[in-house]
Amino acid sequence: MLDMNVIRDETERVRKALKDREVAFDVDGLLALDARRRSLIGRGESLRSERNANSKKVSELKKRSEDASALIQRTKEIGDEIRGIDPELKRLETEIQEQLMMIPNLPASEVPVGDASKNREVRHGGERKTFDFEPKTHWELGEALDILDFPRATKVAEPHFPLFKRAGARLVRALVNFMLDLHTTQHGYTEVFPPFLVNRRAMTGTGQLPKFEEDMYKTSLDDLFLIPTAEVPVTNMHRDEILNEGELPICYAAYTACFRREAGSYGKDTRALMRVHQFDKVELVKFVRPETSNEEHEKLLADAERVVQLLALEYRVMLLSTLDMSFAASKCYDIEIWSPGLGRWLETSSCSNFLDFQARRANIRFRDTDGKVKFVHTLNGSGVALARLIAAILESFQNPDGSVAVPEVLRSYMGGLEKMTKP
Repeated sequence: MLDMNVIRDETERVRKALKDREVAFDVDGLLALDARRRSLIGRGESLRSERNANSKKVSELKKRSEDASALIQRTKEIGDEIRGIDPELKRLETEIQEQLMMIPNLPASEVPVGDASKNREVRHGGERKTFDFEPKTHWELGEALDILDFPRATKVAEPHFPLFKRAGARLVRALVNFMLDLHTTQHGYTEVFPPFLVNRRAMTGTGQLPKFEEDMYKTSLDDLFLIPTAEVPVTNMHRDEILNEGELPICYAAYTACFRREAGSYGKDTRALMRVHQFDKVELVKFVRPETSNEEHEKLLADAERVVQLLALEYRVMLLSTLDMSFAASKCYDIEIWSPGLGRWLETSSCSNFLDFQARRANIRFRDTDGKVKFVHTLNGSGVALARLIAAILESFQNPDGSVAVPEVLRSYMGGLEKMTKP
């Protein structure tokens, strides 16, 4: 959520940001509501001051046995006016809050303006695998190796849910353990295992609600939501808290399953592991001081990059454009890995800096060394998401005989298994 002071004092910057994000929003209408609210606050304060002064005068007049009826009548009229202001002020504050919830974060100045075609490559890593045969897709490999079973997943759920079997299931577990070990022992994150369902306040705090409720799985009876990412429960761990500056940065790593309806996926490639409703992910979440958030964002990206580097996959880092970033992000990098069977790049990690946008919504603050209370900056990144990562591993490490080599860094997590073969 944006600071109302920013909208008021930097109106043209906000207008440009909304234009760059192609968001239709009545900024003037919001400013008018804010002006009316501030006018009522000022009027209320003036009336309360007058009422207090009158009360003292009435007391003095009564002590001198003088007539105070006019002041008493005026004080009663003031009370009536205050009682009329309060509900109107509450209504305005609610309306302003609801409108603020619908405004996306302001893009950083270096973010490219436009759609995904304007995304800018920051760097490229790893080497592209070469084959002396036509590489297969991950769904062809998964079916032949009997490690991916989409028909049975559809039988027990619906389309676009995966079912991993045999070495495939073991690969999922190996990747999760590998990433958690990497981020906790080498990168210094504290591991947490949060709930997979969260309440409405938690989803609002990180920016999924109210705007994107249609994309979420919801348990109507309890008004709980299946998490789209561990970012939601982990960020909300510190909701309504005041942290001490000495605690920052706080860095968490969390494995969870993630659930997304993908309501906006019409027209996109949804085959096999390209776009699924349930997937596993290790998420990285940071709470940092405002002056360090840019530096911490780069560190977060490097930590996520290290996963694909150790897996020996070709990848690139993309700085996302204004129309390709999430609603809450001010700046976002994607890590994309090369898929030889599909012949294209697959996004497997998004690393975002939200500045104080989420902290304002979730009321997460810290007390600095001078005793001042400020909002923290929050960051998060996939460290990394498994569905497309597994697709890239299967396609990158396939052999002419249809087997798939296990990346060296994962072999100890798979009991020494070096190759996935047909049953």
